[in-house]
Amino acid sequence: MSDKVKIFALGGLDEDGKNCTVVEVNDEIYVVGCGIKYPDKTMPGIDFVIPNFSYLQENKNRVKAYLLPHGHDDEVGALAYIYKDVPAPIYGSKVTTEMFKNFAKHVGNGDVKFDFHVVNPSCTFYIGKRKISFFQTSHNIAQSNGIAISSDLGNIVFTSDFVIENNASASYLTDLNMIAKIAEDKTLVLCPESVFADKLGYTAPKYKLTPLIEKNVKDALGRVFVAMFGSNFYNIDEVLQMAVAAHKRVIPYDEETAETLKNMQQSGQFLLPRENYASNEDIHRYRAQDIVVLMLGYGTRLYRKIALLASGQSESGRLVSLDENDSFIMACPSNDNTEMEATDALDELYRSGCHVTNISKKVFFRMHASEEDLKMMISLLHPKYYIPLKGYFKDLLTNAEVSLKMGGNLTHQSVFLLENGTCVHFDEKGADMVPDEIPHGDLMIDGIGVGDVGSAVLEDRQKLSQGVVIMAVTLEKGTHKVIGTPDIQFRGLVMMGDGEALLRDVTKVFNETLREDLARGNMSLDEIKDDLYDHTFRVIRRQTGKEPMVLPLLIEK
Repeated sequence: MSDKVKIFALGGLDEDGKNCTVVEVNDEIYVVGCGIKYPDKTMPGIDFVIPNFSYLQENKNRVKAYLLPHGHDDEVGALAYIYKDVPAPIYGSKVTTEMFKNFAKHVGNGDVKFDFHVVNPSCTFYIGKRKISFFQTSHNIAQSNGIAISSDLGNIVFTSDFVIENNASASYLTDLNMIAKIAEDKTLVLCPESVFADKLGYTAPKYKLTPLIEKNVKDALGRVFVAMFGSNFYNIDEVLQMAVAAHKRVIPYDEETAETLKNMQQSGQFLLPRENYASNEDIHRYRAQDIVVLMLGYGTRLYRKIALLASGQSESGRLVSLDENDSFIMACPSNDNTEMEATDALDELYRSGCHVTNISKKVFFRMHASEEDLKMMISLLHPKYYIPLKGYFKDLLTNAEVSLKMGGNLTHQSVFLLENGTCVHFDEKGADMVPDEIPHGDLMIDGIGVGDVGSAVLEDRQKLSQGVVIMAVTLEKGTHKVIGTPDIQFRGLVMMGDGEALLRDVTKVFNETLREDLARGNMSLDEIKDDLYDHTFRVIRRQTGKEPMVLPLLIEK
């Protein structure tokens, strides 16, 4: 009897991050990726978001392995929280496991005894009788891998993040020979990433930073500042090599940057010569034209660093301001969620008077597969089925359309567009999709708590971020006669001068509502509180456009 295979995602579909896909072969479970997602503006106070892993908890005795494609947080971060409840061997490259260790330590779980199995970038090994193959891919972190899991029906192949690249250093090279070897066995299903599926052509060489800024670094008459995302190790390494070639010293802007460089070095990704490195304290010891200041960070936090430095409010306390002889290279193109913050940072840079070079996302790509990269992978592996992973719905849909252009085995009946929690079942008879079969969703990480922040707490936090209105009045116990005058206070809602009219209107509505409700004589204090809330909240929302937390207090005395 042939194997039965089930594939579903706990995260990563129609969202940015939280990548986690589960493969079941008979009674064995393999988890491919186990990442975090960074919170958006609707999640105040939340550190990270991880997948709902209740299914893995319920079936933890069947979990045979975690297979980690590469060391980015969106592929490994959630494992630091899940592992205690669902332990299993962890397989990944040296760089991947080192980056995971650093993340686990960063979030306070570094003392957990993880069962690591370090594998070579391209290799084959067995878990029980199941053959597992890792094949190295080109991504912006070294020793990134795609993964193939064997079954009687054929291999289940995950590309993870990749580009087709034959002109890179050994740690960043796509191993086409290994992919061809895997393709010697039939491919049941190919599960590729989808982030850049709408980009025409190949991604390479548009992810390379050197051609865009090499002259700027070499010929600068003053200090050169380069701002980049801390996860983009390939491009960080490019900047370091450019600095060495130009005989300049690299200075980390802050502790976060220094820590990232340290992590890269510990995982064997680069070795900056001692004579080309200087600490932040040494910035005034060298000629301005001999200095490259590297600024690393993530998302909006990086743009905030840039804006503060440009406005003379440097967080470092040492690099106080930019001057007209300095050059600033902004090599951190925004995504759809951070365009406003990036624009503000760029505006401050231009105000500073320094020489600004803005590397836009039109000319500088992240290392994700474009249309021709995807077609090449399909051509090499000849899958019977196709499941696009990783990306928003538009990305998944575009990826599906790319696969249908290839023809062959891939038709509308063999290409599956999934949502988190939706399963595809495979057996010798074919494939069948079952919607929402698996529990899924977001678990919030708040400090050391996992999943202890629900929607009600988030709603309260959102309201608190828009201000608080406290309305208190004292009532005579028993008679509920009003004693004195109501005390109404605003916190974080409006400026003092602007609040006089609002305070007058809210006070009026509060007094009228309270008088009418008390006059009825048949309303409980809780019912009166609810009525006061409704009437005053509408006034505040109408006049301010905000929805603050409103707290009516009826005090019996």
